[in-house]
Order: sequence, then structure tokens, then C-alpha cells
Amino acid sequence: MKIKSFFAKPFAAYVHRNIRKEMHNALNDQQRILQYLIEIGRKTQFGKSVKLADTNDYQSFKESVSLQDYEGLRPWIEKIKGGGQNVLWKGKPLYFAKTSGTTSGIKYIPITKDSIPNHINTARNALLCYMAETGNTRFADGKLIFLSGSPELERVGGIPTGRLSGIVNHHIPSYLRSNQLPSFETNCIEEWEEKLSRIVEETIRENMTLISGIPPWMQMYFDALIERGGQAVGELFPNFSVMVQGGVNFEPYRTKLMESIGRKVDTIELFPASEGFFAFQDTLDQPGLLLNTNSGIFFEFVPTAEQGNTNPKRLSLAEVKVGENYSLIINSNAGLWGYEIGDVVRFVSVDPYRIIVVGRTKHFISAFGEHVIGEEVEYSLQQACQEFSVSVREFTVAPRVSKDQEKSCHEWFIEFDQPPADLHAFAQRVDSCLQQKNVYYKDLISGSILSPLQIQVVPKGGFINYMRSIGKLGGQNKVPRLSNDRAIADVLISFTSFN
Repeated sequence: MKIKSFFAKPFAAYVHRNIRKEMHNALNDQQRILQYLIEIGRKTQFGKSVKLADTNDYQSFKESVSLQDYEGLRPWIEKIKGGGQNVLWKGKPLYFAKTSGTTSGIKYIPITKDSIPNHINTARNALLCYMAETGNTRFADGKLIFLSGSPELERVGGIPTGRLSGIVNHHIPSYLRSNQLPSFETNCIEEWEEKLSRIVEETIRENMTLISGIPPWMQMYFDALIERGGQAVGELFPNFSVMVQGGVNFEPYRTKLMESIGRKVDTIELFPASEGFFAFQDTLDQPGLLLNTNSGIFFEFVPTAEQGNTNPKRLSLAEVKVGENYSLIINSNAGLWGYEIGDVVRFVSVDPYRIIVVGRTKHFISAFGEHVIGEEVEYSLQQACQEFSVSVREFTVAPRVSKDQEKSCHEWFIEFDQPPADLHAFAQRVDSCLQQKNVYYKDLISGSILSPLQIQVVPKGGFINYMRSIGKLGGQNKVPRLSNDRAIADVLISFTSFN
């Protein structure tokens, strides 16, 4: 056993014990964090504007702090960019995490001295919990790759600004720096395909033991490795044992990624965002991700049935129920108040509090009143893939509204590893599963309002070409699973085999 893995064992056991204690003290921790946020927030420009000084409990907090998305936050961000102090949180942010939104354009999310540990320590804790649970500490002695955005930062309003993954890259502990790949110079390459080629060059002969990134990025990396090395990833890297992923639901990618590796490796799922690190997989034998209840974030939850209401019901952690879908709201020591993240979560356990992410609040199809969500299409596709023994590289779904006698339908754009022999039967199975998951969709099919879904086969590389065409290849960019309009579909159709 080498020195890093040797010292990792007792530290992992220590952190694991503390997390086990905290998970059963979640409600007290949340109450304490709320009081801490109120106390600091009272002295800020935002806090004074909403009279946080008159707030002393959750009920009065809800009456003072309204729900808001980035557009509601934007005027306060502009004040910070203009040099303002104590605007949303004490002092000025350490960083702005720069991210692109579908409705707000470029967003600048503050990261403060108080909130940066949430991003750094949570990723560390996920790995340490894995070590403590499995006893696998050997990967700490090998090379670790974090497929991330560029660590080069610009300045906006005098504040260092860049992609979250690039910012986090500056905070990787010194004891891991010698293990980290790719090199800083390669990580700074903005053009994704050039960067990917350099990453392959730097890693293909190394002792890679852990690979982390967004699943579609990892698949592109694996494809490039196999093309260059002529072997499965697991043969190129015989000591590769841990894969860490987040950003999108892993299940649609799992089969193809494991095929590319050629054997089973352990996986650790994370739920990070520019706004905070919300949850992580703390164990391999229980479903769901452990909610990060003691890391500077006070969580609220809006039942999805309340979405769109002028004054929706807001629940604290103490009020949530297993099996219900909630829009996730955060208040944090980054200076985010009543902030609607845009993710829909469901609790699979409340002792401890574990969640799964079931979709995005703005990613759905309801062009015909069906309100199909991400979880439902992912489940339906996964079931059909298992039955037909096929794997999918990427996909997206959009409504197709017919203007002639042909009925409207959902149009699925799917990039298969190898298409099913009987595409029609495959489509029927996906449609059947979707009807089972969504009664409104089933009623529209039964009532002959909609035709069963249709599949457009996207050739290999089609989604990469699409993302390249809109200037969003690589980085933290992801293809939305669902769109309620044709904005993506009408561009993507030129990359299908049917065109």
C-alpha cells in the first residue's frame, strides 16, 4: 500500500462517521443554517430591502423572501459587477461562476469565501465515503482525471470569473496535484476537439485509476481512447476502478460507457451545479443521493403541482414526503435567496434524506397537455434498450405539430451505438412504456389526438456535430432531454439519417 492510500483510510473513516452522524441531525442543521443566513443577510443590501431584520423563523422568512429565478437576481448581480459591497452576502464574491441559461443568456453566479467549501468538500466527501464503504483506497495512488472546463479566469467587475469546473480546478488539494491529469496547459484549451486529442495523448499510457466528468464527455473521451489505443478502456487502464459522474442522469449512458470500458467499475453519482453542490452518493447499496444538509444551504421545496401559481406552497425539509416531486429552492451563503434552481427532485428516503433528480422544471413536453418529464422519457428509453439489447449515445425529444391530416406526435432524435434491427418495434416499446408512466399521454394516444412517437435516427457523431454547429461543444454544455418547442429539433433534423 502506498502512502496516499495508507493515510486515506483513517481520514475516510473519520469523515464517513461524521456524515453518518449529520444525516440523522439534518433538521437541526437546516434550522441552524437558516438562522445563520438570516443573521448575516440582515446586514446586506438585499436583506435590508426585504426587511430580514424582522425575520426570526421560517414562516416570517417566507413572507419576506420571495421566490426568484436568475432574472430576479440579475439587478443585484449588476450591483456587484459595478463594485458594490455587501450586496447579496457580506463583502464581495470570490468568484463568479459563468454559465449559460436557456432563458437568461449568460448567468453570473456568485461564489463566496463562505460557499466555496461546499463545492470543494462535498466532492471530497463523496470519494471518502466510497473509500470507507468499499475499502478501495488504491485509486488514490494512481492518476485521476477530471474532465473540466478551462481553469483560465477572466475578470468581471474585478471578480475572477469562469466555468465552475475551472474554478474548482484551482482548489484541488495539493496532495492530489501530482496525481491530476490532464496538465494545466491542456485544461486551458478552449476548443474541445483539440483539447480531447491532447487529453488522450497525455493519459493513454498513464496508470489511470479514476475518471470523472459529465457522461457524454466521458463517452467522447472513451471513444477517442479506443480509436487511438485499439483496446477497451479497461484494458488500456487495468487499474481503472472508479468513475465519478454528474450533470445529467447517468442511466441512459451507463450501458454504452460500461461496454467501452469492457468490464464493471464502481460509479459515484454527484449533484453539483454552479449554484451549489446539493447532494452526493454516499453509499453503493441504497438508492438516491444524500442531501447536503450541513453545508451552508437552506433548502426549500415547492410541490410541482404548485408550479406556476402566484403564491406557491413552500415546504421546509421537515415537511417533504417520499414519492412526491418538488422544485428545488435554495438559500445559501453564496448570497442566493429563494432561488429556483430549475431541477425537480423526488425523495426516496427521509431517514436519511436521499433524493433522485427527475427532470428540469423548464424541460418538459406539454404541447398537447401531456406534461411529459425527463424521468419518464429516460425510463421508457432505458426499458426498450434493455429489451432490445441496444445502447444509446445521446437523445432528445420534441413535439411535432401536424398541419395536415396526419396526427401530431412526439419526435425522438436518438443516436444509437447500433440501431435496433426492428426500429418500428423498438419505437412501439418506448411508446408503450411512456404510456404506462404518463396517463395523460396515454389518453391522448387512446383518444387519437396523438400518433405514437416517431424516431429519427441520428448517425454517430450527429449530436457532436449539432453542438459544434451552435458553438456549444464541450465545456459544461448538455443537450436538453426535452423541449416544448422545435428550436432544437428543427436544427438537429439536418443531422439525421432521414435528411
